[in-house]
Amino acid sequence: MALVTLGLSGAVGYDPSAAIFLDGELVAAAEEERLIRRKHAKGETPYHAARFCMQYAQINPREVNLVAIPYAPISIFKAARWHYARRHWYAPDRALDALLNGNRRFRRYLHDVKKLLDQLNIPTHKVKIIPVEHQLAHASSAYHLSGWQDNTAILTIDSRGEYSTMLLARGSNGKIKKIKEFYDPDSLSGMYAAITDYLGYEILDGELKVMGLSPFGDPDRYDLSFLVDYSGKDFRVNNQLISTVGFRRYKAKSRGHYFSRKLLRMLGPRREGALVDDPYVHYAAAIQKLYEDTAAGLVTQYLYPVLKESGKLAFAGTSAINIKLNNRLESLPSVQEFYVHPACGDAGTAIGAASYALSQIGLQICPMKNVFLGPKYTKMQCISACRSHREKPQWEELEDAPRRAAELIAKGNVVAWFQGRMEFGPRALGNRSILGNPSLEETSSMLNKRIKFRDQWRPYCPSLLDTFAKEFLDTESLPQYMQTTVAVKNKWRTKFPNVVYADGTVRPQVVTHDANPRFYQLLKYLQEMTGHGIVLNTALNRPGEALACAPEDALDMLVGSELDYLIMEDILVTKREVTDSW
Repeated sequence: MALVTLGLSGAVGYDPSAAIFLDGELVAAAEEERLIRRKHAKGETPYHAARFCMQYAQINPREVNLVAIPYAPISIFKAARWHYARRHWYAPDRALDALLNGNRRFRRYLHDVKKLLDQLNIPTHKVKIIPVEHQLAHASSAYHLSGWQDNTAILTIDSRGEYSTMLLARGSNGKIKKIKEFYDPDSLSGMYAAITDYLGYEILDGELKVMGLSPFGDPDRYDLSFLVDYSGKDFRVNNQLISTVGFRRYKAKSRGHYFSRKLLRMLGPRREGALVDDPYVHYAAAIQKLYEDTAAGLVTQYLYPVLKESGKLAFAGTSAINIKLNNRLESLPSVQEFYVHPACGDAGTAIGAASYALSQIGLQICPMKNVFLGPKYTKMQCISACRSHREKPQWEELEDAPRRAAELIAKGNVVAWFQGRMEFGPRALGNRSILGNPSLEETSSMLNKRIKFRDQWRPYCPSLLDTFAKEFLDTESLPQYMQTTVAVKNKWRTKFPNVVYADGTVRPQVVTHDANPRFYQLLKYLQEMTGHGIVLNTALNRPGEALACAPEDALDMLVGSELDYLIMEDILVTKREVTDSW
């Protein structure tokens, strides 16, 4: 009987998820938001996600041996709680709480986990619950799932777990050894989040918009280095300006922000107009540059000895979603191989906590094969969903779904593509996607005006055949998970304006036959029809929604938007025709 390990995330109050390992192999993972249809699922536990994982793995709840959680108690004798108290001296209630009751949140979380296990019929008296420090869970998700066993430099950059915000470590022979750790409020991710808040966007989602805008600004127009005290070795945020708590925090309309009124006096009012206006577009460029410079400096300072030995860098944490930062780190002279966990945010700590727990008992973790770890649905389930849907959409069976999709896309149509197991992580990678022709200028305009409602300056991402990627991308590496930017060869930059950034880069998904045979076939057909094996790929959801999971979710998107075509498994679905008699 295999050792069954269930990983659960959600300790920080959002993005709960679950993952299940049989011995050292990850077999299923899902994010709660996609099952309950509420973005980030704030305040929820991963009940539905855990149920799915056990059902998919055909595991009885009583067969679960280990439950790993990405949150752990932090001893009063460690530096973390003392650092927090010292840096928050101006808010005595926070400082004293860290010293006298510093594991309060862990105890509350552990209580919630045990309650969840009871709801799942997992016997708490029998199962072993293993708390894993939050940054170690991120680190494990990158190191242990990369397939690397020899010396590896490991980096995590996160807003905050228990107290830690950044970890620089060495991975060797399956074990992780800490080299340097930074603690709240000194958070590089928190610095970026504070400026995201200042620029008028919601934290958790707005950071990607700031990053996307940064190439349009001049990073040297305004110097934001006063936000941090960075000497090349030590890193501290200026918590009179950002990462503030208590009376220092700026409040407006009964809402507290992650910066102070003093920052407003220095930078001007919080952005309310167009983000592309001066100075805001330049602030976006400046914060991105400061972010990259600081992260690159810390990696060089603390991880160079490891990188000198192996050249391998594994990266995770919420900041690893920033593809421009990833590109900067990958470009460091000492980095020869670079791995970003495809579910690098907090949802991925369900995988990381479980993999770390298994590594501690000496079990070897299998490398991550792909991100298709969620639910899947049969053709008959898709047909049944059409028949029972309130809008009664039209559907027809297809003999060759990839070919039909390619024909529609080649003619300039946008097609929702719903196939196989749902992706785990922030990217739609060909199973829950909306696809379009990237060579037609009207494609992105159609998406923005009718379906996604994105800013015109934000390009979409391409998925490419591995054979065409070698011709299209100016790199030897072939990223599979849209986790970094890559320069496009000059001759292609004007050919595909919908997917190329202002700086001549793209965020590509290189598709291989082994990773996704059905999506690969679609791209092969497109290459035959258009001459190029490339498609515009964006997530199958509307703004503010979680990625579509079930057929009903995809149908709701079809009838609730100006989307015209949906292909689910082997059926083509369109809206019901409206006649004069209706």
